Amino acid sequence: MKSLTKLFVFTVLAITIVSCKEEKKPTYIITKKPVEKKVPTGPSKMDNSNWERTVEWLGSPYTLSIVRQSDEQLPLAKDEQGKSYYDNKITLKITRADGTVFYSQTFTKKDFPTNTPTDCFALLGMAFDRIDGNVLRFGSSIGSPDTMSDEYIPFVVEVNKNGKTKIYLDTLGE
Repeated sequence: MKSLTKLFVFTVLAITIVSCKEEKKPTYIITKKPVEKKVPTGPSKMDNSNWERTVEWLGSPYTLSIVRQSDEQLPLAKDEQGKSYYDNKITLKITRADGTVFYSQTFTKKDFPTNTPTDCFALLGMAFDRIDGNVLRFGSSIGSPDTMSDEYIPFVVEVNKNGKTKIYLDTLGE
């Protein structure tokens, strides 16, 4: 019986020692790796855009197409903070119902008459405004290429039934 008691005491002691042993916990640290923001190294570009619409003009349907693209060949434009941007070119195409091209011209900032120093402006955009008799009227602007800026100069671009273009400052804001 003494040996049974010793065996029992030894077993209880062994279980106690094993159960009191401190278990090592892993020392993993879980964290999110910070995302490194890529800083542009060169000039920025404004987004390219395509717009198309069919209108009834002079008794026939015409398709108006306006495409804005950044052009790396043009002189750089700058915003108010001095950040450089590629300037844009805008192609206006007017197509007849049979698919033939009535009018096509690519505009750059130099096509717009202004006394403002244009090195800090870019050609921002062009949009169809309305039909005035035999004239298609478009609004256009040059201004700060920074999307957060509201600095711009508005222009009117008119194309008459003979395909002649007239560009002037929009002083009335019509």
